[in-house]
Amino acid sequence: MRKSILTAFVIIFSFYAATAQKENQPRLTNTSIVKDTSGTVVPYDIWTRLMLTGRYNVKSQKKEDAEFIIYRLSDEEYERKIGEMPKPKESRFFKTGNSFSHFKTTDINGNKINTKNLAGKIIVLNFWFINCPPCIMELPELNRLADTYKSDSSVVFIAIALDKKNELEQFLRKAEFRYMLIDNGRFLTDQYGINSYPTNVIVDHEGKIYFHSSGLGIGMAHWLQKSIDELKGKQTNKIASSQ
Repeated sequence: MRKSILTAFVIIFSFYAATAQKENQPRLTNTSIVKDTSGTVVPYDIWTRLMLTGRYNVKSQKKEDAEFIIYRLSDEEYERKIGEMPKPKESRFFKTGNSFSHFKTTDINGNKINTKNLAGKIIVLNFWFINCPPCIMELPELNRLADTYKSDSSVVFIAIALDKKNELEQFLRKAEFRYMLIDNGRFLTDQYGINSYPTNVIVDHEGKIYFHSSGLGIGMAHWLQKSIDELKGKQTNKIASSQ
């Protein structure tokens, strides 16, 4: 887990360093002073979390100034930035194109879930636990992703948590996760051999693994949405060609 955070921070600094070098600007480091647009100093753990969403960037006010300003990117800037970054590395727990090993259980509210019955739908899975900082960091973006498809019954979002039901219920009093939530999910992580978190997986309409990645990745929600839209496009074309 610490390795995942460290890797993501290296990505942040490497990405900015390339831009800074090209524009002859000071280099961003973990000791840099970062302020928001109002001039308030932003603590390191906060600005790095914001940067890891991919929706923020930093800039120095002057070329000789070692202080930086963090600002939110426009949607166009965000898409361009993510497009310049490599696709997240595939996890070691799944293989693209292989059949997904289905499971059946109940969610935190007692609703039955059988992924085999979701044939023809896109299944978006997130494996996580409460005391996993990278997992918590990506929650806002995953919630936005789920909201994007909330009226689309062809896409199903399921989160498998390692935590017990009462622990999740306590967590949800202060936070929100808009996926269907499965508690006590260690039997499922054992089934897939998952031991790195978070792990995100997308299963296509035919029950094949389409996307999978482990650890904290900048713009993960972007790649999940890109994969979902690709699958929806393929399904639409398939239906059109069969008519």
